[in-house]
Amino acid sequence: MRKINNSDQLESYLKAFNIDSIFNNEIKPYLSLYHFEQGELICSQGDSTEFLYVLVKGKVKIFTTSSEGKTLILSFKNPLEVIGDIEYVQGIDIINTVEAVSAGYMIGVHHDKLNSFLKDYSPFLQFLLDIITQKFYLKSNSMSFNLMYPVEVRLASYLLSINVDEDNLQLNGQISTSHLTDIANLIGTSYRHLNRVIHQFCLNGVIERKKGFLFIKDREGLKLLAGDNIYE
Repeated sequence: MRKINNSDQLESYLKAFNIDSIFNNEIKPYLSLYHFEQGELICSQGDSTEFLYVLVKGKVKIFTTSSEGKTLILSFKNPLEVIGDIEYVQGIDIINTVEAVSAGYMIGVHHDKLNSFLKDYSPFLQFLLDIITQKFYLKSNSMSFNLMYPVEVRLASYLLSINVDEDNLQLNGQISTSHLTDIANLIGTSYRHLNRVIHQFCLNGVIERKKGFLFIKDREGLKLLAGDNIYE
């Protein structure tokens, strides 16, 4: 990520999401705006962190990796979302990996400044409480989803999530077939079974596979397969 020195743009995001009031006047000079590119790693599981980020533009993917190297998708996040909130409260390393699905912006603030100016500031603490409790609710739903729903539903949900941003606009949504092993791990299935489901999706006309990429042909058909898009 790179820092953007644009105080007007930062202020516009604070007002657009009605979060201006959660930051008091003392800390506002220490808020920074950051830009990230599609595919960029925002943070990696196990790394130390010194910043808390608020996602205000773009879309990110959150996943966890086991000690054996297998990954499992947890969710996709659109604004408004906080990255590093649990880590800040608990004083621990990064729990999950966060990767940018699209380009976007985050507001960042150093932990030292949070401790100096917001540790006892009730609007900020209430905001964190709301965000964290919502995360635990969504995580419970996500775990149930991966256990209870067939691969067809999980793949349809993944394809929709990876190809649509927070404004419901199609992203540059081709998916390289070289990433199928990663996708299989992320949605909790085998590479072989994933290929069988992709083949069936192609026969049904909802996606197309050519020249090393997958392309969505029928979004409405995928929506019917996915039902409620749990990864969102």
